Amino acid sequence: MPNRTKAELKKHYAEYQGTPEQIKKRSQRNAARRAMVKKHGEAALKGKDVDHKKPIRNGGGNGHGNLRIRSVKANRGDTR
Repeated sequence: MPNRTKAELKKHYAEYQGTPEQIKKRSQRNAARRAMVKKHGEAALKGKDVDHKKPIRNGGGNGHGNLRIRSVKANRGDTR
């Protein structure tokens, strides 16, 4: 969201990021990261992303078998 005004960002949040569906998904992503930090430690995740092998949007969950640590480039470049 480059070069957006504060008003535009607030509108975007209200229309998209603030919806109950997006709040639930963000909560799931945060819970997954906390679980991986607890298991592997903060140092192991520094500069990394927690990836869901089966994405949340496709019905994946936060179970141990569905989570893995990946580089930011590899995780955010995935277009599944």
